[in-house]
Amino acid sequence: MRSDSPPPVERSFARRVAIVYGLGVLFMLALAALWFGADVLLLIFACILFALLLHELSRRLAARLRCRRGIALAIVVLVLLAVIGGGGALMAPQIGEQAAKLGTVVPETIEQLRAAVQKNAFLRSLATDLPSSEQIRKQLLSLVPNAGLFFSGVLGALGNVIIIAFVGLYFAAQPKVYIDGFVTLIPQAHRPRARAVLDEIGRTLAQWLVGKSVSMLVVGCATAIGLSLLGVPLALILGVIAGLLDFIPYVGPLMAGVPAVLIAFSINPTLGVSTIALFVAIQLLEGYLVSPLIEAKTVSLPPALTVVMQLLFGALFGLAGVALATPLTAVMMILMIMLYVQDVLHDDVKPPSQTDS
Repeated sequence: MRSDSPPPVERSFARRVAIVYGLGVLFMLALAALWFGADVLLLIFACILFALLLHELSRRLAARLRCRRGIALAIVVLVLLAVIGGGGALMAPQIGEQAAKLGTVVPETIEQLRAAVQKNAFLRSLATDLPSSEQIRKQLLSLVPNAGLFFSGVLGALGNVIIIAFVGLYFAAQPKVYIDGFVTLIPQAHRPRARAVLDEIGRTLAQWLVGKSVSMLVVGCATAIGLSLLGVPLALILGVIAGLLDFIPYVGPLMAGVPAVLIAFSINPTLGVSTIALFVAIQLLEGYLVSPLIEAKTVSLPPALTVVMQLLFGALFGLAGVALATPLTAVMMILMIMLYVQDVLHDDVKPPSQTDS
């Protein structure tokens, strides 16, 4: 009796073709989800970063006080609420007033500089490339809406902060629940390795975040105090901006220094030069003292790689991509080293946090 079923060789080939096409479809669907859901994924990553920061702070506090981590987490949250709430209540009126002035002072300073350089032919040719005050004002107003997270607009930025705070707190309160749920999706034979990779990522990012928070605080306070001593207007809001933008390596300090230098030069050239010297001194302090101490215990990324990834993520995801480029690059390096270099190439290369800085 003749069988209508295909030979085993043909069935094996058809199975392989189906698997290849299936993997191709899954890959295209993953790319589509990454492209169209990038804002949500970045917001989730920001929530994870905040959760790691809370977890690391509570872990250190629990070890110091010899108490349960849940109690330490509650203490950390209460302290953060007291510091942010108390500091915000004290400085909010001044910060709000200075922020409103900054939106008008910077465009006016551009116009003053444009008028001043018209007297010199060479500078006049350069001044033609300067944006108009209206363009500057529009760019300042559109900075938050283009942040690239889930919501847009000023109220949307507040919504992003609330989501990051609450979701990050939930993640930090019960990290084992979410880690176990994720590892369950991985085949049993690979679950121990998956946990090792997740532990390395969490440990590296948590330590980096703690160190970066200290760096941001140092830069913000030093900038505000230095500008106040020099007599530069709006020193407080400029210090807050410098501290927040210090989260972005290399690019952030440049972005923070531009408005301060412009305002200083609009008063007199000597003050402008002094302001530049102040920012250079602060960055030298951070680059040669604070950052090496952080990188000695966390992750040291090559500067060129960091800048390239900032450009890439910035082009793809906007300002949020630039802000999160460094931790995303650290995650990618850990995955590449542990899952490809170590597991596939069998090369004894340590992850970034285990290398000598």
